[in-house]
Amino acid sequence: MDSIYFAGIAEVVGKIRTKQISPRDVIDVHLAHIEKLQPKLNAFVHVDAEGARRQALAAETGVFRGDAVGALHGVALSIKSSIDVARWPCPAGSRLRANYVAGEDAVLVSRLRAAGAILIGNTNVPEFLMAYETDNALSGKTSNPWDISRSAGGSSGGEAAAIASGCAMGGVGSDGGGSVRVPAHFCGISGLKPTPGRIPGTGHFPRGAGGFAWLGVVGPMARRVADVRVLFDVMKGPDADDALSSAIEARSFSEGELAGMRVGILESDALGDVTPETAEAVKRAAMLLSKTFTVEPFQLEGLELAIELWWFFFGPMIARLFQPMVEGREAELSPMFREYMSMASLKIEPTVDELMGACVKRDILRAKIIKQMRDVPILLSPVCAAPAFRHGEGNWQPVCGYRDTMRHAQWLNLAGFPGVTVPMGFSAQGLPIGVQVIGRPNEDELVLAVAEILETARGKFEAPKPQFEHTAL
Repeated sequence: MDSIYFAGIAEVVGKIRTKQISPRDVIDVHLAHIEKLQPKLNAFVHVDAEGARRQALAAETGVFRGDAVGALHGVALSIKSSIDVARWPCPAGSRLRANYVAGEDAVLVSRLRAAGAILIGNTNVPEFLMAYETDNALSGKTSNPWDISRSAGGSSGGEAAAIASGCAMGGVGSDGGGSVRVPAHFCGISGLKPTPGRIPGTGHFPRGAGGFAWLGVVGPMARRVADVRVLFDVMKGPDADDALSSAIEARSFSEGELAGMRVGILESDALGDVTPETAEAVKRAAMLLSKTFTVEPFQLEGLELAIELWWFFFGPMIARLFQPMVEGREAELSPMFREYMSMASLKIEPTVDELMGACVKRDILRAKIIKQMRDVPILLSPVCAAPAFRHGEGNWQPVCGYRDTMRHAQWLNLAGFPGVTVPMGFSAQGLPIGVQVIGRPNEDELVLAVAEILETARGKFEAPKPQFEHTAL
């Protein structure tokens, strides 16, 4: 039964459908695994064991009654603690929200449940999601399953650690500057930052609205691209409460249909240097993709401005939105969030003209990037500059901080492009290294199709082994 917690979603659902295993088997194994690993990883902030077992019993009864089995029937999922799950505490890593309990499910949570998923708990984040390391004054730090002296990333670090270690089969994170893709890269799993509007963000904190709605999105995370795709298919679709949500006609792509398509290896002086092992992972991915696609270097212009604009919105503008909430309660804030607020507030308070000008620049730049990619619909790049850093080494300082090391991820949020992390190799220290498959807006299915071809060409990827027993993925 131990192999269940490293099995794929389709495999588990198929075995439940044919009654080889039961939903209760799946949940019992995962809850036991969480009990074993939570003291080492601290991935979860809330585990609903009683609720999960109750859901599992209902799911099992349905199978034996002959009810239709959904795409996620009996699958154990976790949810980032910034996303509402009814009757669960969803503190978003802050003492200021320690007493917040969601009154109803977020729309995406309702869709997961309708497909048969069983929610086992929600996962740790940095305070208000504003860092690339998961640590906060409310529930502490989350460790990387590959090396517990290392960060699991942020802000979806608890989610990535839970999935990588086999405590959940998949789940949902959110991404405003790489917060799905970077933790996936750090922890050796896959994660999709979708095009804004493809998955409704209703029920996420902070809420995406107004001029910031396109910056942050919610997205699926799992150990395999195929599982990410299943979760995406379940959650996607319009929602009236999400101003950007849209009904995009879904497409599927076969490898033969895509053969010969141009894929660009992203090059830009604006993105900075990466470790030699990171560059080697991208080189290996390009070699594997060249068996199906026409792969060539691709120089993308405008990314320096994209990164500057991303920080304008993610830094000074979002910090301004947080200011009324935290004013007078600074002593309760986590050191990392205080650092973010300090760095984001260095600039003189933006004017209305600056805000409007930045919005116009963003739209013009986005159009220029799309035009450059007219004949090259997919790009391949690092996720960030290096593998997982040690606890406490990440920071918002202006030199060699997140604004330098995370540039490969950040520009996608400014432009509203989809991107997915695919594990591709290891550092000399045994830390996972992922690559990023990037596509044009609303071509998420194409991004996932190329990522799945890359994953298949790569072959099996191991589960974390330095601290934990493991099974090949």
